[in-house]
Amino acid sequence: MTSAFYSRTQLLLQPQGVDRLRRAHVLVVGLGGVGGYAAEQLCRAGVGALTIVDGDTVGETNLNRQLIALRSTIGQSKAALFRDRFLDINPDCHVEALQEFLRDDRMLQVLQAHPYDCVVDCIDTLSPKVFLLYHAHSLGLPVVSSMGSGGKLDPAQVRTADISKSNTCRLAAMVRKRLHRMGVTQGIRVVFSTEPVPPEAMTEDPSDNHLTTVGTISYMPPLFGCHIAAEVIRILLDNTDNQQ
Repeated sequence: MTSAFYSRTQLLLQPQGVDRLRRAHVLVVGLGGVGGYAAEQLCRAGVGALTIVDGDTVGETNLNRQLIALRSTIGQSKAALFRDRFLDINPDCHVEALQEFLRDDRMLQVLQAHPYDCVVDCIDTLSPKVFLLYHAHSLGLPVVSSMGSGGKLDPAQVRTADISKSNTCRLAAMVRKRLHRMGVTQGIRVVFSTEPVPPEAMTEDPSDNHLTTVGTISYMPPLFGCHIAAEVIRILLDNTDNQQ
């Protein structure tokens, strides 16, 4: 990749910051409305290696908010689409795409496959989400997690904080409760919103993956993804400072 790709970022972060991003390896699990935008911002920032994980394919209901969702991509693997997209953005980025839903022992295998500099959790199913957070935290890996972006309209109420400081968000409350039972009360960074979800924005969902389906607007999952990317980059650059 020519130096022009990094030139604007280098003006802001200076050569040492760009070098740190180029040497970083980030794991992103979940490539939906939030995770897809988070992963792309990391790619465009110049993160040198990305392992991206999602077992899903593009569906028609994804069109209102997901970066990779087009009429022409319906039915295609999200992981494969993002891999090709990221290599088209920055061919220097090493992209490992895993088309699978992480569960049980496989989750630990993926977490231990590389010395990740940060883990991004954008899983929207409660149990695997909690276990990913628990195992990443137990392994001492910095982790940034998305709480619920559905049912929200106000960008000004999006926050980034330690999970112990999260509030209002129903998903955050359920994640905190389960992690508390496993002995984890803090040390995980989360993006959440303090905006209450109106009851009319939710409907019962009898599927295996969700208890409810929550309405979403085009801009809110991408906003969560950008907040996550910003927090990951802050962590990576703080690691640079600590190493100097």
